[in-house]
Amino acid sequence: MRYTVMIPAAGSGKRMRASQNKLFLQLGDRPILAHTLQRFQEDEWCESIIIAIKEEERLLMEAIAKKFNLSKITQFVVGGAERQHSVHACLEAYDGSIDGIILVHDAARPFIHQSTIHELVMKAQETGAAIAAVKVQDTTKVVASGIVQQTLPREQLWAIQTPQAFRYELLYNASKEALAEQFEATDESMVVERYGAPVHVVESTYDNIKMTTTADLSYGHYLLKERGELR
Repeated sequence: MRYTVMIPAAGSGKRMRASQNKLFLQLGDRPILAHTLQRFQEDEWCESIIIAIKEEERLLMEAIAKKFNLSKITQFVVGGAERQHSVHACLEAYDGSIDGIILVHDAARPFIHQSTIHELVMKAQETGAAIAAVKVQDTTKVVASGIVQQTLPREQLWAIQTPQAFRYELLYNASKEALAEQFEATDESMVVERYGAPVHVVESTYDNIKMTTTADLSYGHYLLKERGELR
C-alpha cells in the first residue's frame, strides 16, 4: 500500500495566541510541525508529502525540512485563504496516479498512530473515502439562545479528526466542484459527502489531538513523555 499525504499549513492559529505560526512552537526538542511530518517520514507506506504554506514562511519551512531530514517532502505549494483552497492547491500539484490514495492531515495534529493511518489507507482503497474519528463521550445538546432545544443520541455521534483518506480522482473532482460553486467546507469529507460519495469512518484514538490552545501544548508534552519521545 502506498499513499501521498497533503498537509495544509498556511493557517494562522490565532487561538494559540502566539506571536508566530503555532506550527513553529517547540514541543519537546522540535517544532510541532516537525513532529507531525515525522509520523509520515517514518511510515514506509508514505511515498511523498506535499505541504501548503504561506510564501513568507517558505524559508522557515524549508529549514525545518532540512534540519530534521524530512526527505519525503516533495513539494511546497502556496496555500490559499481557506483550508479548502490550500488542499486544492496540493491536489493540483499532485503528479501521481488518479487512482492513488491521498491523505489530508492537520499540520498541528502530531500524535496520529501509524496503525490508524494504515487502516484509513486500506479503507479508502476499498471504498474511496475514509476519515478518522472517535466516539463522542459527553452528552451533546442543541442549544439556541441559551435554551436546550434537543438532546442528540450520543451513540450516533462521532468527533472527526484527520487524516482523511480518499482516492485522488474522487477528492479532486469533489474539491473542484465545491470551489466552482463557492461551497465552503471545514474538512475534505464535507466536499466528498456533497459530491454524493459515501464516506466511511475508521475509529481513531483520543490522543490524536490538534494543538489549538496553550493547554494542548502542555498535554502534548505529557504525551511525548508517555511515549518515551520527550528529548
